Amino acid sequence: MQLFRIISFLVTCFAYSAAVSQNYEPPRTSGGKPDLQGYWTNASITTMQRSRDLSNAGLIIPDDEVARLTASNHQNVRQATDDNQVQGELPDGTDLARGRGYNAFWVDPGTQFGNVLGEFRTSWITYPENGRIPYSEQGNQERREAYEKFSGYGGPEGAPLAERCLIGFGSTSGPPMNSVLYNNMYQIVQTDDYVMILVEMVHDARIIPINGDHRPEAIEQWMGDSIAWWDADTLVVETINLHPQQKSRMMASLSDQGRIIERFTRYSDQQIYYEFEVSDPVFYTESWGGEISFNATDTKLYEYACHEGNYGLQGILGGYRRQEMDAQQASED
Repeated sequence: MQLFRIISFLVTCFAYSAAVSQNYEPPRTSGGKPDLQGYWTNASITTMQRSRDLSNAGLIIPDDEVARLTASNHQNVRQATDDNQVQGELPDGTDLARGRGYNAFWVDPGTQFGNVLGEFRTSWITYPENGRIPYSEQGNQERREAYEKFSGYGGPEGAPLAERCLIGFGSTSGPPMNSVLYNNMYQIVQTDDYVMILVEMVHDARIIPINGDHRPEAIEQWMGDSIAWWDADTLVVETINLHPQQKSRMMASLSDQGRIIERFTRYSDQQIYYEFEVSDPVFYTESWGGEISFNATDTKLYEYACHEGNYGLQGILGGYRRQEMDAQQASED
């Protein structure tokens, strides 16, 4: 039954994509610009980087392979079996490495590969051809150092940003705006002077001025300093100057020399065609980028009730202080 639903969905997608006119005329605002407003989702089993088990598949999944790869995808297997949990039986411990609060029942990553411009994709990254982020040696080193500095719990500033409920994890708010395990919804509100993107995960909000100027470099804000302009019917967004705690920790790490370009094009009534490019001579050996589909939905955003450290930060810090006291006492003895 599940395979039948998958095949039916794929047939519908192919038929829909073929019906989209190259001369599509988007709905427009009172100011005459394409109307990007509404609720959108990028939920998908397609990942930003091409997974190792699809390394030989290339970017575009052949029509005769889509159903097989979709049915065998590990996320779909997880969802179908709920991580092999059995109602009424205690977990056997095999789920501990993933975090017991994130067994398949609680996640909603999507069930289909991303369909971009009528093609099912193995990765959001379209270049380089291997679908992987081309980190430089310096970039990898800076990311390792940032991980060591900010992934521990020796102090409140050392806990991960998502666990402190400051920004969403996995670069869901971007830039670029990546799909993650759940809460892949976005609401876009648009005026002649601003575009606002409300992200379901942690309720991040990107408020981007149109035809504005970048802020002074001393203002380092979450998700960076973004400005936008219209290039014909495409909204172009340029982001620089990520917050210091994000520079080495996002999906797209960015030094003071880097920038990220995003392009939003209303491709059809049901889809926004989203392109991105990341350029930075410090973190990468070359520029990289890709394409993501944002699909219209009638579903509304959840009110995301994030609690710092999931109420555990006080206990975590208390444990660290206890260890420090015990170590100090041992050294004095």
